[in-house]
Formats: sequence, C-alpha cells, structure tokens
Amino acid sequence: MNFTKMHGLGNDFIVVEAESFAGAMFFQPWAKSWGDRHFGIGADGILVTGPDDTQDIFMRIFNADGSEAEMCGNGIRCVALYARQNGLTCADEFSVRTMAGPRQVQITASSPPRVRVDMGPPILDPTAYNNHLTIDAGEQCFHITAVSMGNPHAVIPVENVEQVPLEIWGPLLEKHPHFPAGTNVEFVQILGETEIKVRVWERGAGITLACGTGACAAMVACHLLGKTSRYGQVELPGGGLWIEWDPVDNHVYMTGSAREVFRGVIGEM
Repeated sequence: MNFTKMHGLGNDFIVVEAESFAGAMFFQPWAKSWGDRHFGIGADGILVTGPDDTQDIFMRIFNADGSEAEMCGNGIRCVALYARQNGLTCADEFSVRTMAGPRQVQITASSPPRVRVDMGPPILDPTAYNNHLTIDAGEQCFHITAVSMGNPHAVIPVENVEQVPLEIWGPLLEKHPHFPAGTNVEFVQILGETEIKVRVWERGAGITLACGTGACAAMVACHLLGKTSRYGQVELPGGGLWIEWDPVDNHVYMTGSAREVFRGVIGEM
C-alpha cells in the first residue's frame, strides 16, 4: 500500500487513494495504528482521495482517534496539491467532494505550493445573538462564539493564547454535553484589525499545530464580535493562513501552503 506523508502548517496527514468515496471507509480502522507517532507512521489523521462521480475528486478524513471529520481545511489543501501532482486532475482549479459538501480549490502558486479554498458560508445559529454561549465547565466559565464550517467550532477570545492550559481546557470543551457530537476548540488573541493568533484543540486529534477550518471559524467569530475586519492573517503555531469572509457571496476563502514530506509503502495490514 503506497502512501504520501503531507502537512499543512504542521497539521500532518497520511494521504492514500481509494477507488470511490464509499470505498474510502476501508481505511478508517487503520487511523489509530498508522497515526501513532511511536509505533506507526505518525499523523493527525488519514486523508483518502480519488476520482469522484459527482465532483472532480473526493476527500474523506479519519482522525488519529479513528473518528471521521466532516471537513479539514489543512487537509483539503494537501489533497488538492496531491491530486494535481499525481494526475488525479490536470487543472489548477477543481472541485472536491467532502462530507461537508463540495468545495472549490485553486492551486495559486507552485514554488512554494499554495492553495486557495472556497470553504463555503459559515453556518450560524439564527436563534443565538452572535452565536454567543456561556458554558460552565467545572470551575471555569467560557464565553464562546459557536461557528460551523461544515464541522463545529467553539471560539474563545483571550488576552494571551500562550497562557491558556490547552491540554486541560481543550478536552473539557470538546466533550462538553452542550456539544453532543464534540467540537473543535480555538482560543484566539486579537493582534489587530486584520491579524489574530490562534491555538487549537482539534476534535479527535488533540493539540495540533494548525487547523484550517478553525482559522476560518476564528476570523468569522472575531468579526461577529466586532473585534476584527472580515479578512486578515491568522497566525497558528505551524504558520499563517490568509482568511477572507466575502460580504457579497458570504463564503469564507482560505489561502495557505501545503507540503509533501515523503512517500512510503505500508507492508502488512
């Protein structure tokens, strides 16, 4: 079984091919063992891609804990680059089928590789004022702005993200009863009108160096709260993403890098 190791800002993946969207399920049982950083290849998850009968290609994501994610911003940039470099498409702009619906991607530069993704409109709860929630979790009270980018996010502005005990608060909120399907958690520090700094606890993966959908959700949330513009640079531990929330079509656009690290062959399965 051939695989390619890739990453988007340090959010790393094992990329493999399957014959169909449904056939990708074959790889879900291997997510834990392959993702193990001591006894496996090591990754935040498996990305499965291949040709699709409804879009140009498909993408499915299995987290390191074996769960499936609806969408992955860093992952889709990796899949887009993989598809272009490995002949799944001959175009620089094409569509990707995901569990969250189709997404349009565009290879905007090749050296270094950069990918722009139409992440679609943010999904907001019309019954909530700015999607604002207050959640008591143990001795801590969190003021959360909830935004979905096809997958759920809980965004929390703080004075200094480096002082956040992410390894404690992250899992506490990920599995809080308010989020029956779990949630990604982003702590956000406002650096300016067009710049924010984010640390992420990713649902099913834990602390990651970056989260593309989380960066999108964070920029949307900060604008809803009146703290930033509709566009700007999102600084993550693994690097930066440029995020735009278009006021005309209401879509969020993400631009960032993707990298191939190495290729290999998995033996016994």
